[in-house]
Amino acid sequence: MESLSGKLLVAAPQLRDPNFVQTVVLIIQHEPQGALGVILNRPSQQSVREVCEILDHQPCSSDRPIYSGGPVPGPLLAVHTASSHADQEILPGLFVSAKESSFHNLLDNEQDHWRIYSGHAGWGEGQLDGELRAGGWLTTDAVIEDIFSDYQTLWKRMTSRIGLNILVPGLRPDQVPKDPGLN
Repeated sequence: MESLSGKLLVAAPQLRDPNFVQTVVLIIQHEPQGALGVILNRPSQQSVREVCEILDHQPCSSDRPIYSGGPVPGPLLAVHTASSHADQEILPGLFVSAKESSFHNLLDNEQDHWRIYSGHAGWGEGQLDGELRAGGWLTTDAVIEDIFSDYQTLWKRMTSRIGLNILVPGLRPDQVPKDPGLN
């Protein structure tokens, strides 16, 4: 199956796994050995400031939420647009970092696009491919603006985009009207 790195997985309406109901997952890595991504629309109750105080006792003033990246525990991950702090490029202009030094540099700039994720979504060899064949997930191209957009409406917007793409193949995400009824 073609790599989904840099794509969005959108939970199909019939997906009932409580870890993924109505989620949108950014796929960071998809290889024959498995896949890794972060859930974009699950903020936690903890702020970046609170986590900084717990983990490293360095001052941080950001009240942005930490997002629950998925059910698999792991290091904190930052998804961002600052190439100078990148561990890996996910898609042009979008990066991921797990280094503590990168986090502090990102946190110092509230103007940059960034989000911090605790945990991730992970699939073993062939597992994601099987879930896709079973119809548990829909896919669409990732657009940086969507990744940092309102998490509360993200799933609905992505399912609408996918549905519209089925009706009008080849329509780019930036061509989708916010309210098609106004056309």
